[in-house]
Amino acid sequence: MKQIILITDGCSNVGISPVVAAAHANAEGIVVHVIGVLDDSEIGEHGAEEIHEIARAGGGMSQMVQPAQLSQTVQMMTRKTVVQTIQQVVSKELQTILGHSKLESLPPNQRSEVVRVIDELTETTELRVALLIDASASMKPKLQAVKDAIYDLQLSLQSRMGDSWMAVFHFPGNLSGEQEVEMDLNWTRDLANLNRLFYKLNMKGTTPTGPALLKVVQFMTANADDSKGEASPKGERETETKGRAQAGEDGMLSDYVV
Repeated sequence: MKQIILITDGCSNVGISPVVAAAHANAEGIVVHVIGVLDDSEIGEHGAEEIHEIARAGGGMSQMVQPAQLSQTVQMMTRKTVVQTIQQVVSKELQTILGHSKLESLPPNQRSEVVRVIDELTETTELRVALLIDASASMKPKLQAVKDAIYDLQLSLQSRMGDSWMAVFHFPGNLSGEQEVEMDLNWTRDLANLNRLFYKLNMKGTTPTGPALLKVVQFMTANADDSKGEASPKGERETETKGRAQAGEDGMLSDYVV
């Protein structure tokens, strides 16, 4: 199960429309959520509309929050989508088996069993969450809230029974402005790795949200058949080394996801 959570505070202004990019992600089986981070200067009407449209095209949720609410919102979005996705799968199975997908029409004992299965799958299904952070200049005062949210999300993911992986990206990239997006953290379950987030971050004015989304989708869909290679810490290191070696080739790290 794959998700992208985009955290931003304004309008995209470079490259392909982020709405088109989010629709592409959804077609690849990746849900896109968008969180608009507010401070004393509110997001303009155009920015708010774009945030909602990106999430709608990506099959996800959108919400405007103050920095202090960011951590709770990221965790809520992640968990709610997992539950919704599993409910959709179960509903399809019910439709195939019983000819209808309404849980309420089942006898009480069968209904309780289906609910139990949904709850179990919510906790045990493998989950991959890629956080995509807007690092334009206006986001600088909000980065501490972003870091806190990432740390709390990783704690939440670690509490699940199933494998939960997180990767972190920011945009625009740092290499002379040539990269639309840069990886801060490859797929990991290790909280110790969070210490290196946003190292020497160079805040910029451009906001290539659409191109950044497309690059993260490429990252999440590449080499899917090799996904079991990350089952161990050694696999994590090997994957990260491989990805960094490819970064100079196409401006983005390549990896895989189940």
